[in-house]
Amino acid sequence: MAALEGAMLGRSHRAREPKARLQEVIDRSRAVLGMPGDWRLAVVAGSDTGAVEMALWSLLGARPVDIIAYESFGEAWAIDVVKQLKLADARVLTAPYGKLPDLSLVAPDHDVVFPWNGTTSGVRVPHADWLAGDRAGLAICDATSAAFAMDLEWGKLDVVTWSWQKALGGEAGHGMLALGPRAVARLECYAPPWPLPKLFRMTKGGKITEALFAADTINTPSMLCVEDAIDGLRWAERVGGLKTLIARSDANFAAVARYVARSEWVEFLAEEPATRSTTAICLKIVAPWFSALPADKQASASKRMATLIEREGAGYDLAGYRDAPAGLRIWGGATVETSDIEALLPWLDWAAAEVAAEFL
Repeated sequence: MAALEGAMLGRSHRAREPKARLQEVIDRSRAVLGMPGDWRLAVVAGSDTGAVEMALWSLLGARPVDIIAYESFGEAWAIDVVKQLKLADARVLTAPYGKLPDLSLVAPDHDVVFPWNGTTSGVRVPHADWLAGDRAGLAICDATSAAFAMDLEWGKLDVVTWSWQKALGGEAGHGMLALGPRAVARLECYAPPWPLPKLFRMTKGGKITEALFAADTINTPSMLCVEDAIDGLRWAERVGGLKTLIARSDANFAAVARYVARSEWVEFLAEEPATRSTTAICLKIVAPWFSALPADKQASASKRMATLIEREGAGYDLAGYRDAPAGLRIWGGATVETSDIEALLPWLDWAAAEVAAEFL
């Protein structure tokens, strides 16, 4: 808690010193991520969801759009586009949990909306080779569980979003919205036909609101959360920056992969090794006793495992996402020590044996 002692509590976020703290979040984020110099970055409301929806409501409609939905959040963006914005020329490319859609179907003259990493499915896009370098459409990337843990290919992207509470383990409620030059050009030459709420407005008089990208937030942020975000970014710099953050996450995944390779009752939910997430590590239970259970009992059994492990203080929040197939999910981001991952894994075997005895 000592890291938060300098927080600008009780101050206006528009005053000089608090605003400087917000600018520090922007500057350190840019530096750690290696963001190109011609990109803009803003602190926005509503976590990653708010950042993504600012982009969808402000940018879509100028071209047909492809939405890649292979887990819960991609599905949420598809609902936004198809059912809320009601874009007639929207195409949703889907895949079941554990797989990616055929990315070669993405049209280069369409906008595309996609999560780089599936927080709820344990699947990620392995690279951005499927995005044409000379594409006419914008690439809008939800990178909330990929930023600071995976190497984002900025040259293929136009919008990137994330939140503080994912890969750097910060507090919730604030999002980060990064816009490349082509996204800014779209904002300045295209006005969507639907109303835009105040929280989504990024232009005035047909020009980008530069102040938004210079720490002048649309609404009031939590300066306590801001201080915590700065602490996380300073830690990221101390340990060695993005290269080290990626290496730490890779090491965590490798520890789980060694465990899965020798396990007889659990496998990765992601079927293709190249698409397996190193942060949201999702496991499916393949033990015969579990597979024989109906879906509701499978959900109860996997939740029971997570509960038993939590009661022992060995691991927390290990249940799979509520909309995903029943299983377990281990966070492998860089803030987690590999030794702690390794200490957790034997408890999975223990919990599986305990729950199997209860359900047999």
